[in-house]
Amino acid sequence: MLLDEIEEQDIMEDIVKQVPALVTATQIRDAMDALAEGMVEKKEVYRLVEGPTGYRLSISPEFADWVRLLRDAPKPQKLSQAAMETLAIVAYRQPVTRSEIESIRGVSSDSSINTLLEHELVLVTGRADLPGRPLQYETCDKFLEYCGLSSIEELPASDVLSPQQINEWIREASNREAAALSDADVGLPGSDKV
Repeated sequence: MLLDEIEEQDIMEDIVKQVPALVTATQIRDAMDALAEGMVEKKEVYRLVEGPTGYRLSISPEFADWVRLLRDAPKPQKLSQAAMETLAIVAYRQPVTRSEIESIRGVSSDSSINTLLEHELVLVTGRADLPGRPLQYETCDKFLEYCGLSSIEELPASDVLSPQQINEWIREASNREAAALSDADVGLPGSDKV
């Protein structure tokens, strides 16, 4: 009995000596990336995808329709243009209130916000220190997965308007009187009417 335990202990020591003492996060990430590339090259049914909370296995896009048919699952619903606009505003301006979203879009966003809340792409994160204490919205991990991002910093840079320009535009829009805008006010060439 004692000899068996000694033999097992020697075997375990040999195994432990063969295992590297320290595996770094970079080595793990490189190995995962190599596995993911290998799956793509071999056209495997599964893909290894990095998400905001780590790696996960997913079905390859070529086989997604077949798997959906086998599971009798409905096709994923696409977001409307209004919901996409609202989602973009929330992503770039978070935390943001409903009134800020509506100021930027120029129309009511109740339906779009409710759709995004139902799809769990945005969530309520608190209340703003403004009169009426309006709800504030931010994106969540499901948004990152939906967009294929691992963090919010990976969003493309908004080079159309800086945050200061957007704030100034909102301030001007909220102070503007209900007067009709001319073509020149919205950046269109003016007409030569007298």
